[in-house]
Amino acid sequence: MSATPLTAVPSFPSPPSFRGRIGCDARSGHYAAPRRYRLHLSLSCPHCLRIAVTHSLLGLDGELPVTLLPAVPDGADGEHSALRPLYEASAHHYPGAATAPVLGDDWTGRIVSTHIPDILRDLARRFGDLGPDRPVLYPPGAEAETRALDQLCEQGVKAAAQRAGEPGTDPDARGRAVARLLRTLGALERRLACRPYALGEELTAADVQLWVTLVGLDTVHRWHLDAAAVHRIADHPHLWSYARRLSAHPAFGRHLDLDGIARRHHAHCRGLEGAGAAVQILDWQTHATPATSTTHTTPATDVTDGTDGTATPRTRATERPGPRPS
Repeated sequence: MSATPLTAVPSFPSPPSFRGRIGCDARSGHYAAPRRYRLHLSLSCPHCLRIAVTHSLLGLDGELPVTLLPAVPDGADGEHSALRPLYEASAHHYPGAATAPVLGDDWTGRIVSTHIPDILRDLARRFGDLGPDRPVLYPPGAEAETRALDQLCEQGVKAAAQRAGEPGTDPDARGRAVARLLRTLGALERRLACRPYALGEELTAADVQLWVTLVGLDTVHRWHLDAAAVHRIADHPHLWSYARRLSAHPAFGRHLDLDGIARRHHAHCRGLEGAGAAVQILDWQTHATPATSTTHTTPATDVTDGTDGTATPRTRATERPGPRPS
């Protein structure tokens, strides 16, 4: 399989990415079949957290297994060594880091995709029961608004908060970054003052993105801001009430690995701690639903796939139980 450049802004330097898609039927190279595919996720990574929440919202535990990786990558550039055999089986002498998330094919022992937007959309459109009780995470006609909110989260919140907390940033640039962050949060506050969810009356993929972004703002970026900025960030009651409400939803709160997020952040962070580190906005642990599975796995091993007798690399993990009803 060929590798193509990843265009999204990742947490680590961008390696090549696999861009396979799940098709509609057996005529496509990758068609949906129960338990054929496997997600490899580290819940301390915001991209993986977003996929894990989506997976639970769609009720895919019985159809699409999840292997959980350690919170802190054990290799350079965010590499999980447990994923290296899978990357090497998919692209000979793969030059980049073996990072998560990964959608893998257990039948072939190869990677289908590492591209986050494609994985999210394929989960929503190609797996599981498409009955009336299934949430419509990508509603027809809302693609442009969903993309706009994604951009708002990535640039107006995440990038602005990173810029405001970067060491060596001059006071004027830091002030502009904080102002941009507050303008974005103000726009989100006004949006949520008159609707229960980001796009209206129903929960969608935009809510998953926004919630994950708010988790990162309070558990990671806050540590590098001054106390005055954090107090102003916290002064958006509708926004943080929304975050608290979603944290109590079983598909969201069960995946919060606060200790793992903290360990991952402190393992790779090069910034200075600001006074804002002492000003917690939400007590996420209080509002999150209890965890139902471990966030660590045993090292990768060769496991016979049971089809042609060949060994395919697979990371062992305890299967996760299905989400509790909300």
